[in-house]
Amino acid sequence: MSRDKTLAEARRVLGICNACGYCNGFCDLFEAAKHRPRLADADLAHLANLCHACRNCLYACQYAPPHPFGVNVPRGLARMRQQSYVDGAWPRPLAALLEHSLLAALLVGLGAVGLLVGLVLMSVPAEVLFARQTGAGAFYRILPWSGMLAIGVVPLAWSGLAIGIGLRRAWRATRTAAAPVTLRALGMAVRDVLLLRNLSGGGPGCNDLDERLSHKRRWLHQTMVLGLLSSFAATVVATYYDHILGWEAPYPLLSVPVVLGTLGGLGMSLGIAGLLWLKWRGDRDPTAPEARHADYALLVLLLSVALTGLALLAWRDTAAMGLLLTVHLGGVLAFFLLLPYSKLVHAGYRFIALLIEAMERNERRDG
Repeated sequence: MSRDKTLAEARRVLGICNACGYCNGFCDLFEAAKHRPRLADADLAHLANLCHACRNCLYACQYAPPHPFGVNVPRGLARMRQQSYVDGAWPRPLAALLEHSLLAALLVGLGAVGLLVGLVLMSVPAEVLFARQTGAGAFYRILPWSGMLAIGVVPLAWSGLAIGIGLRRAWRATRTAAAPVTLRALGMAVRDVLLLRNLSGGGPGCNDLDERLSHKRRWLHQTMVLGLLSSFAATVVATYYDHILGWEAPYPLLSVPVVLGTLGGLGMSLGIAGLLWLKWRGDRDPTAPEARHADYALLVLLLSVALTGLALLAWRDTAAMGLLLTVHLGGVLAFFLLLPYSKLVHAGYRFIALLIEAMERNERRDG
């Protein structure tokens, strides 16, 4: 769907919602929309990122299909969210990666893995690469620390810059000038992020699969994020061990970085597998194909990183370690490169929307 049609449809359905008011108690979205009666383009971007797609409104709506009005708020705002990521992408030509998420994930993933495997095959002797490597420094016999550092730092620096520019654009476009940023508003937004309050729908949960209410998506999302954070913590601890204490990887199975990495990989795998199952089995009426493709692309990319990491742990003392390490780092490289052009940017856009909403609620309360 074109940008103009996406904006027009989001404006149409939210205009009907503002006139109706039946769903105002479900989540923050409808109360926020009531205070934005103009529904300008910036308002639509803010409201779309405030929506957590709990879907309660669709199944409760008297104007939902097959009514002639055809109101489908979750689908309209899913398209609007995806459009906001495209609008904020930097540099502009790379926004095409967001518009073709599955193809981008496939090509960049295979390209990154293929590039690293090719470089390792050319630079590491076969008797080293396909031999059983054990003991301190075993990983560095395949790829030196400087190479691993470059795989992480260079794409992350680029991605941080690109994401930062996109979020700055979103902040400047959607923030109201009158509402100030306060510690109380920041605390409210952080709490909403951690608890995923808006993934509780109107309270009893989301319509994850159909009209039945549940908290499955919220729990699985938190499991995945905790796994990702645990994996990041494992990397930080391993870096401390290597550069401060002088202990080279791989580390014992019961060491802190290995335990954190194992828990992280398992948490990510469990959470992602559950989310993929929900998306595959769930009602597709509340979703948009472009948003669904972006979800699949990110989840599959993350799952490949988690599973190759667990495989590396399981077979690190075998002759397969060299190739497993290379494939895993290729997946990590692809993930880092695609960060600004994947569904993961929704975390920043959603935090901005939650912060703005907290600022405006405080201003209304204090005023």
